[in-house]
Amino acid sequence: MLGLYSRTPIRSKLTILASLMILSACGGDLQISNQVNEKASNQTIQVETNKDARATPETASNRFTGPVNRSSTVAQKYMVAAANPLAAQAGLEILRAGGSAVDAVIATQLALNVVEPQSSGIGGGAFLMHYQAKSRAIEAYDGRETAPAAATGDMFLKKDGSQPNFHDVVPGGLSVGVPGALRMMELAHKKNGKLAWARLFEPAIKLADEGFKISKRLHTLVKIDRHLKKFSLSKAFFFDSVGFAKPVGSLLINKPLADTLRQIAKDGADAFYKGKIAEDIVKTVQGASLNPGRMTNADLTGYQAKMRSPVCSFYRIWMICGMPPPTSGGITTLQILGLLQSTDMSRLIPGSAEAIHIIAEAGRLAFADRNKYLADDDFITVPKNRLIDPGYLAKRAKLISKTQSMGKAKPGKVKLKTAHLFGTYTAHEGESTSHISVVDGNGNAVAMTSSIENTFGSRLMVRGFLLNNQLTDFSFVPVVNSKVIANRVQPKKRPRSSMSPTLVVDGSGKLVMAIGSPGGSRIIGYVAKTLIAALDWKMGIQAAIDLPHFINRNGSTDIEKGSNLEVLKPALEKLGHKVRIRKLTSGLHGILKTKDGKLYGGADPRREGVTLGD
Repeated sequence: MLGLYSRTPIRSKLTILASLMILSACGGDLQISNQVNEKASNQTIQVETNKDARATPETASNRFTGPVNRSSTVAQKYMVAAANPLAAQAGLEILRAGGSAVDAVIATQLALNVVEPQSSGIGGGAFLMHYQAKSRAIEAYDGRETAPAAATGDMFLKKDGSQPNFHDVVPGGLSVGVPGALRMMELAHKKNGKLAWARLFEPAIKLADEGFKISKRLHTLVKIDRHLKKFSLSKAFFFDSVGFAKPVGSLLINKPLADTLRQIAKDGADAFYKGKIAEDIVKTVQGASLNPGRMTNADLTGYQAKMRSPVCSFYRIWMICGMPPPTSGGITTLQILGLLQSTDMSRLIPGSAEAIHIIAEAGRLAFADRNKYLADDDFITVPKNRLIDPGYLAKRAKLISKTQSMGKAKPGKVKLKTAHLFGTYTAHEGESTSHISVVDGNGNAVAMTSSIENTFGSRLMVRGFLLNNQLTDFSFVPVVNSKVIANRVQPKKRPRSSMSPTLVVDGSGKLVMAIGSPGGSRIIGYVAKTLIAALDWKMGIQAAIDLPHFINRNGSTDIEKGSNLEVLKPALEKLGHKVRIRKLTSGLHGILKTKDGKLYGGADPRREGVTLGD
């Protein structure tokens, strides 16, 4: 049984809350019973389109603002929130045609591959959370990349056995994992799609064929990149004849990608994983001029997307569900929230030193566990239920002081025979990721986060798309202080991720929210902050997204540069925090559904995202 949460005291309502959950015997899908606690079912989130309408002290409303003043998009039927207006429009087109949430998210993702190539695409991987309105079932789809069969624990080490710098191994073939996004989207479509597979490709094919105008963000990222020019195809695509990044507003046409998408639209994902496309991927990886890789045709042919049981816990009157390993996002986010169960967060002022301190301390404890215990649990025994168990988290929460930071947190002790064998190691995670949230006309919802890892991934281009560098999400060293690292490289293993596509339902199992973000390992903090802001502080979804970031990953407490939270640095330092002021570029895209059925959408002003709906 998954860990369950309620209001303080933690164990007082577990019997009642446990009755709300039924684990389906088939496929591990989570089902929420219709037998509900009336108090839970009658409570709802009240939101307003005005970003400053908050159930918090008035003094806080105007002091702590996000980067811009936006209002939530409101819709009655369906909605898509995505990182680029052209991609969001592709999803909306599918929704208007009667498509499901899965149909729309696939069309949106394919369009993102065209217009936001630096962040995600068919050359990478993804995690997808699906909510089925009729049955109230929640499904988790795993499209994470895998290491090739020839991978070894020391594959990233230098010849002398020392650890390389991250950017020494990012460009080229060695860092490329077997892509999983397409197989996963195909799997989700077979179960939850309504429109024909080929129909979902039409908007992206049109964008690739006709081109789109280069945005300021894409131009800037190309301009500052250190690796793109090292490979002929990516250099020719992103730069002009004299070597300058193609200017803002110029038309970027991608005929090779249009042809690739046509083949996949016609013949399914097999066109990607078998045949000429697969052969070209392998030739590119193995023949890379820098860091040639080990992927084979057999690795591509044998890739399997998986349905997994979601990780879910009660947080106050809501149930929050996320992805299980190989991502650490679901468990670590639930740990942060579980550690805050005994704190009445609604009484704390958003953006106050007290609120940031308490959340940061919870982050320390959660990341300490993450760095020791979480990895691909097809290879490593991960104590999933124990890590989100209310009793375990209540005990851990006692380490949080209101008056003094604990400093570097140690991982908790769990009942796992092999736990003492694991060493602690923090792997580098790139921030080139994108998140999409969708709700369709039948109330079904999807939260999907996809990635190629670092900006522009491995920089290797094949048939119009970029290949990922996700294998650098593994620990570069397999053993530390004579203890094996859970997230070490192993053949066919999936590297640990922090992607955190998240769904929230109320006590009756009705949808409340879909949310997620890019941002490397900071994704967890971005999502946790937004959930707290929306659920505890009653902010509208846009205001919750706009709220300045503050994150602790069991080290420094990072404060978003340029936000009004900078003034809190002395107060936090007095509490014992080492504070860093830095740019924290999330890409949160969320949809919140109220009791009257209205959809409120929020898109992160830190990127190019929008929400569209009818």
